[in-house]
Amino acid sequence: MPESRSHLPETRSLLAPVRWLLAPATDEVRREQAYAAGFLRVLLGLMWLYNVVWKRPPDFGEDADKGLFHFTSFAVSDPVLPPYSWVVEHAVLPNIVAFGWVVLLVETALAVLLLTGAWVRVAAVLGVAQSLAIGLSVAFAPDEWPWSYWLMVGAHLVILFSSAGRVFAVDAVRSGVGSARALGQVWGALAVVVGAYSVVASADEPLARLGSGLASTDWSLSLGRYNLVGGVVLVVVGALVLVAARSQVAVLGWAAAAVGVAAAVSLYAQVGFSDPWLGGTATSAAFLLSVALIGGVVAGAARRASPRG
Repeated sequence: MPESRSHLPETRSLLAPVRWLLAPATDEVRREQAYAAGFLRVLLGLMWLYNVVWKRPPDFGEDADKGLFHFTSFAVSDPVLPPYSWVVEHAVLPNIVAFGWVVLLVETALAVLLLTGAWVRVAAVLGVAQSLAIGLSVAFAPDEWPWSYWLMVGAHLVILFSSAGRVFAVDAVRSGVGSARALGQVWGALAVVVGAYSVVASADEPLARLGSGLASTDWSLSLGRYNLVGGVVLVVVGALVLVAARSQVAVLGWAAAAVGVAAAVSLYAQVGFSDPWLGGTATSAAFLLSVALIGGVVAGAARRASPRG
């Protein structure tokens, strides 16, 4: 027994970095610092949200030499780091389908976690790793600016060691310094607005393969595209989150989470394979997952607040 106890401090010290990563990024700082870090976090989330759209199954651009396959292949044709180029040539490109799904899931997770402010430090570490991987692939490619990728790495490092989860974030709710009610009302209203816009804009072609949405290619910003059906689904999810936040009825939050996740899964199952029922993209799926996560957080907070909880 004494021997096993002697290992406890060592075990705890090894787990300390993991506990720190998983803990809410809500250390107390000046208000303007918290808001600036939160703004940078959301900005990075929007960057990843926009960019998941071109990670497109089933072959991720291999047949047409475009998309993810095309840009990843620059690691071989215009190498930045020869050992990395060797890995890409012999392991990544021959297995681009599996690799593509991993990239899609990682970048979706980055968009969702950074936009919602959930497990911000984990997202920041993922962001550093993914930014390095992208930079090592394309930094020396034609018409690229290597500093783009240095700045991406640096921005995620800033998030990692900041209180970027202290405002407008799930981390703030987790640590008790933020309100699930306020977060749910903002996200619910945003989803309703995006969905309603898509419904109105899709009236001429209700079942379009690629619907309308609040998006701008010029600005590289998008909250997803949805046809009339997709817009209605988004309005329903947003309304459930909004009402759940205002009424503190947990079941409505869980319903929003379930519908949002189901809608996102349907898009992942159809984009690139058939015309999506919701007329959306991978960006649409990531946005739906973000709203669904907020629905789950609102439901959890309502359950804890309930006298029977």
